[in-house]
Amino acid sequence: MTDAGFQLAADHGSPLYVHRWPPPADAPRGVLLIVHGMAEHGGRYARFAAAANADGWAVVAPDLPGHGRSATAAIRGHFADRDGWAVALAAVHVVRRYVAGRHPDVPLVLLGHSMGSFIAQHYLVEHGAGLAGAILSATSGSLGPLRRLGLLLMKAEILRYGPRHPSARAEALSFKTFNKAFEPARTAFDWLSRDPAEVDRYIADPACGFRCSATLWADLFAAGATLRDPEWLVKLPKRLPILMICGSRDPVSRGSKGPELLARTYRKAGLSGVSVRRYDEGRHELLNDICRDEVTADLLAWLRERRRGAWPNSAARGA
Repeated sequence: MTDAGFQLAADHGSPLYVHRWPPPADAPRGVLLIVHGMAEHGGRYARFAAAANADGWAVVAPDLPGHGRSATAAIRGHFADRDGWAVALAAVHVVRRYVAGRHPDVPLVLLGHSMGSFIAQHYLVEHGAGLAGAILSATSGSLGPLRRLGLLLMKAEILRYGPRHPSARAEALSFKTFNKAFEPARTAFDWLSRDPAEVDRYIADPACGFRCSATLWADLFAAGATLRDPEWLVKLPKRLPILMICGSRDPVSRGSKGPELLARTYRKAGLSGVSVRRYDEGRHELLNDICRDEVTADLLAWLRERRRGAWPNSAARGA
């Protein structure tokens, strides 16, 4: 399967690189838009894209600003000096508009992983109309009790070192902490997957595992303040189906605690089609864990339901 990637002009900042995997006939029965996580890139979803292609789905996965092939040599792990979260949201939306132009009459589903799932949560509030569904992987309804402290620390780093400063402190408070549950650990990234080959592949990828800027972390911490704000969530489309997937040993989602908290919040906001699926012993990257075949089969079955069921008037809605 070939990654038919291309560059796309962004509304803000540098051009985006978009990984694209069309089904064999390039006449999809649905489109899946993937938003990747922090310190990785869209190309890592090629294996899942191949399975989705075989089931009739076209898949697009942009490299977010400061990530993958959208990053410049000077700026990696950084959305923007100002309003970075809005820049990331705009990047997702420009890809949505591209999809709407090419495939206006097929269902569009959004899949966000980890940091991408938090971007997706915001995107659903602002632009959820017209989507056939959303999948949130390794997500949560809370960034935890240290979110406010983290935001203050990042603001202090920005004042002292500048907006593009790579934050070792944020890394120590997050990724390095995540790995403690798996000690004695073989690598610093054992928390990602139970499959050593996948962990090694991540470590060997020069476009993965880099240190992100204090500003990007501040953007994430600031965005976390609204995750369960009822006045904000009232804009969510009430008929939007949402599936959350999590590993029972994922430190980001705290097993199923984070997704279940978010699911209760969404149901309280009036959404009825919200479900959570937990995979026992699964870690952070379920599509790269030893349970990936089961996860892939479950996601494809859920996606088929989005094609069969009533969906809100095509990918073009909200464009």
